[in-house]
Amino acid sequence: MAGGSGSKEQWSSTWGFLLAAVGFAVGMGNIWRFPYQLGENGGAAFLIVYLLCALGIGLPLLITEISMGRRGGASASQSVINVAAEAGRSSGWGVIGNLGIFCAFIILSYYTVLSGWTLDYFVKAATGTFDGVNADETGAMFSALLANPWVLMFWNTVVHVLIILVIRQGIQSGLERAVKILMPALFGAIIVMVIYGVFAGDMVSTMRFLLEPDFSKLSFGTLMAAIGQAFFSIGIGMGSLIVFGSYMPKDFSIPRSSTYVIFMDTGVAVLAGFAIFPLVFAYGLDPSGGPGLIFQTLPLAFGQMPGGQFFGSIFFVLLITAALSSCLGLAEGVTNWLDEHMNIPRQKGVFLVSGAGWILGIASILGFSVWKDGWEEFGLLYWIPSYDGLDIFDTLDTLAANNLLLIGGALSAIFFGWLVPKALKLDEINVKDGLFFAFWRFMIRFVIPPILIVALTMGITE
Repeated sequence: MAGGSGSKEQWSSTWGFLLAAVGFAVGMGNIWRFPYQLGENGGAAFLIVYLLCALGIGLPLLITEISMGRRGGASASQSVINVAAEAGRSSGWGVIGNLGIFCAFIILSYYTVLSGWTLDYFVKAATGTFDGVNADETGAMFSALLANPWVLMFWNTVVHVLIILVIRQGIQSGLERAVKILMPALFGAIIVMVIYGVFAGDMVSTMRFLLEPDFSKLSFGTLMAAIGQAFFSIGIGMGSLIVFGSYMPKDFSIPRSSTYVIFMDTGVAVLAGFAIFPLVFAYGLDPSGGPGLIFQTLPLAFGQMPGGQFFGSIFFVLLITAALSSCLGLAEGVTNWLDEHMNIPRQKGVFLVSGAGWILGIASILGFSVWKDGWEEFGLLYWIPSYDGLDIFDTLDTLAANNLLLIGGALSAIFFGWLVPKALKLDEINVKDGLFFAFWRFMIRFVIPPILIVALTMGITE
């Protein structure tokens, strides 16, 4: 049962938990990261591989993390330690939770920077800056933003202040209340953009790009990118879902809730593709435009559509809510860890989390401009092939999404799949010893660990 020094509150309802979990999973990872991953990895072929990874790897691991959290009833690391103690295993397995919290902190540090981009673009939309812009102008606009560290630091500060204000209020009054407003609004905004893309964009090319797979473009890099995207988008390996599980009452169905989260998360990611790529093809942009893709395509749409100034303002407000919901989930996990392991109460802990994240975020910000040319010379990971040529922002993203998340996922699968007794797993997941449990247990024991270990190894060496 949920409890422990850092986990005394519980979700008020299944709907509250789902919105929080989906809010954590559905964020800029779906709307920002997924479209450009599609563009860089061949479109439909990548989408198929991603869906297989989300269902075959993401769903079993999501069930695993939530189960460990509810059984352990504490912070990410202490929950694993509590489960290990009940299973008669070493407390050293608590490293799974600690690694997840470390990874969550790294992601938080650059995710808030990304969230700041959205705030800046809200101001641009509201003041009519997008009116009549062309593709070259939107590219120059985005480059100018990255080259201005003072503006980026200002918006990064605003995001951290918002995080502090919500997390200080607790689970039901802060996090749960926030996502009950943010997530329905976000879904509505994406639907509006898809409808707009049908009438104003190149939907034929988009359908071909997203639904006609070219398997000749598949490679190990595609698999690596799909696994990393699934982990990043769903939120596996960050420790936060273990914490969310610790707030879950016993009568909530873990398999059903996890399935809902996976399908809602994947649905938003696919919808984001149908919202963005019609504009990409209509305006002749490169679908492999990288992390800035969304910030170069949407301004074009809002600059041309009737009422674009109004709808652009609304969309970027909702986009920041998507980013903020993920930031809140990340910050909650780290704050919870400080509460339990260092006896720092939530009201003070969130200041430390946001303060440290703000400082590390400055490194990403300066990496776009002041430190851009010298980073390779001083970068700690420059000697690893997969980090060659990356700036600080992309280095942190690669470290978290392609390395640390996979390590945490593999360790969770090995621990819960092999070292926790079958009876304990059946009791916590609350399912019969039938086909579903057999499939989940087979994947978590025999399939997921070797896939993640191979993907991690190859991803580092190539």
